[in-house]
Amino acid sequence: MNPKIILASTSPRRKELLQKIGVKFKIKDSDYEENMKENLPPHALAKKLSRGKAEAVAKRHKNAIIIAADTIVVLDQEVMGKPHSPKEAKAMLKKLSGKTNLVITGFTVINTKTNKIISKSIETKVHMKKLNPKIINAYVKSKEPLDKAGAYAIQGLGSILIDKIEGDYSNIVGLPLAPLVVALKKFGVKVL
Repeated sequence: MNPKIILASTSPRRKELLQKIGVKFKIKDSDYEENMKENLPPHALAKKLSRGKAEAVAKRHKNAIIIAADTIVVLDQEVMGKPHSPKEAKAMLKKLSGKTNLVITGFTVINTKTNKIISKSIETKVHMKKLNPKIINAYVKSKEPLDKAGAYAIQGLGSILIDKIEGDYSNIVGLPLAPLVVALKKFGVKVL
C-alpha cells in the first residue's frame, strides 16, 4: 500500500501550490510552536522550522509521507516573520521599501515508515518598489499583510509592491515546487 501524503500546513497558498502539481494529499495542522528568535542563520532557521512542523505531524501517522514548509523574509540579516499588528506590518513595509529582500522557504519531507528525511531551503530575491506612506497605509488597511512573512503577499494585492524577482516564484508564495518535486521523487512519489 502506498503511503498517504500529508501536507503539514493549513496555508491555503501551500495547498493550492501542491494541488497544481497533481499530488493527492490530506491536510493536517502541525500545531508546532515556531520560535523565530532562535539564533540560527536564516537558511538553517527555515529548515529547522519546517522540520519541526513535519516531525510534529509525523508522530501521529505511521505510513505517510509528510511535507512541511516554513517561509521567512530576510533583510540585511534580519529575519522577518509575520507581523502581529497593523503597526508592525507598516514598520516592516517601511524597512523593505526600495530594497531587495530574500525570501527563504525551508521544506522537509519525511517518510514515517522508513524515517527517511530530506530538508532543504530555497532562496529567492525580491526587489521591492519604493513605497510611500499612503501606499503602505492602504495596503495594511487591506489586512492582506497581517498573516504573511515580511508583511506582503506576492500572489495577491502585494504583487503591485514588487519591482522584480530573481528565482523561484512558488518559493515566495510558500512552497518551492521544482525542488520539492525532486525531493518527492526520492520518496517514490511520481509527479508527471
